[in-house]
Amino acid sequence: VGAITKQALFPPLVPAGRPFRVSNASRSRRKGIVASSLQELISKTLDSFFISARKITLVLEEDGTVVDTEEFFKSLDDNTHFIVLEKGQKWAPTRNGVANITFDLYKLNPKDFIGCLNIKATFYEIYSVSWDIKFMGAKSVLRKVLQLISHAAQIAGQFLLYTGTFLLQLM
Repeated sequence: VGAITKQALFPPLVPAGRPFRVSNASRSRRKGIVASSLQELISKTLDSFFISARKITLVLEEDGTVVDTEEFFKSLDDNTHFIVLEKGQKWAPTRNGVANITFDLYKLNPKDFIGCLNIKATFYEIYSVSWDIKFMGAKSVLRKVLQLISHAAQIAGQFLLYTGTFLLQLM
């Protein structure tokens, strides 16, 4: 009697839903769906995307891994991005463009004057090239600037001497 009364008065708690992102195969439509189980996510996905065929496959957007067990679903993080595939559709990686260039400015030491600049270029999401330019301390930056100005002044002086000599010979 005590167990039946406990079940009637205190029903088991329903686990809180977790947020997920779901896109169609062409990635043209995205929906945010909150679900606590794989079956609930599939049901809400069917309703949200107006899919009449009850046979769909959920895959991870990042690598196309099929999500078909509750245990694997429970191990995924919140805001995981899924792709819903209907019969005959296949997962394909995203191609956002030909090239992607990123600039990252950071400091290795808080006393650094400018810091470091990392430039990374990726082509066709396959080939990537990275440059790391380090500017260490205000003294070294000032020294390099002064050296550059000194070389520019020497070149300008040489140019003026040769130009003056040429004009003198011409006259």
